[in-house]
Amino acid sequence: MGYQGIRLASSIAIQKLYSLHYFEYYSDFAFPGESHDFWEFVCVDKGEILITAGKRHISLSAGDVAFHQPNEFHDLRANGVVAPNVLVVSFATASRDMDFFREKVLHIDAAERSILAAVVQEGRACFGQRLDDPWQTVLTAQKTREWGCEQMIRLKIEEFLLHIRRRYDRVVVPPEPDTLRTVRQNSDRELLRQVTDYMKAGISRHLTLDEISRDNFCSRARLQRLFSVYEKCGVIEYFNLMKIGTAREMIRTGSMNFTQIADFLGYCSVHYFSRQFRRQTGMSPSEYASSIKAAAEKP
Repeated sequence: MGYQGIRLASSIAIQKLYSLHYFEYYSDFAFPGESHDFWEFVCVDKGEILITAGKRHISLSAGDVAFHQPNEFHDLRANGVVAPNVLVVSFATASRDMDFFREKVLHIDAAERSILAAVVQEGRACFGQRLDDPWQTVLTAQKTREWGCEQMIRLKIEEFLLHIRRRYDRVVVPPEPDTLRTVRQNSDRELLRQVTDYMKAGISRHLTLDEISRDNFCSRARLQRLFSVYEKCGVIEYFNLMKIGTAREMIRTGSMNFTQIADFLGYCSVHYFSRQFRRQTGMSPSEYASSIKAAAEKP
């Protein structure tokens, strides 16, 4: 049989990676700005930042992503109130289809957020440097890096660009009437949002599974299933992660000392808070504060 292969076209191909940064910085952080002859995108994971893109001044909130075309001057700064989490990726590509992204500010969906999380995970496994240093200009792969990690980073960035371009290109079709399954999924997501909002409001408390289920009018079993399916963790585990996430933000804003943070979040002592913080982040609160402060204050 005479098989004939087809060469698969590449709509967008990444040729070089120049930077991969994930920032968790103070509320007064500012990057003075630069321009370079390759592409860059900035995605806000949490909080809010203000950027300059050429002559435009833009405010970005959680889920927003802005694209800087080659040779466009750009800067970045926090808003002075909220300590932001920001992902910055810069790369070279000769693909003409990148024209779609010129001067674009878009909003990522859940799938794109997952792809970007994979980029960060692969980056941490691949490169020997910290990813929270905005002044870093050279990426060096670790000798003991996981096999295939560089290609995975390239593929994931390409997947992100293809996915978001496709989604914004797609013609909006009026939705079909909800099926029973869709109704159930919408109900689950609404309950999940309600419960996570409840947790945020009770971040200073020592919540139990019984309290959470009782106050949100749902069974323990349904609550556990929701978090297992949508968050891939247990209910109380999620609440503890939320506490540590809040602690990290409070450390970056500098609004309280460690003892005050521990008290605000309902920990029985600053020592117990420190143990839980280290367990989740791999650093003590003081080590975390020093790591982000050192990078933020680097000249």
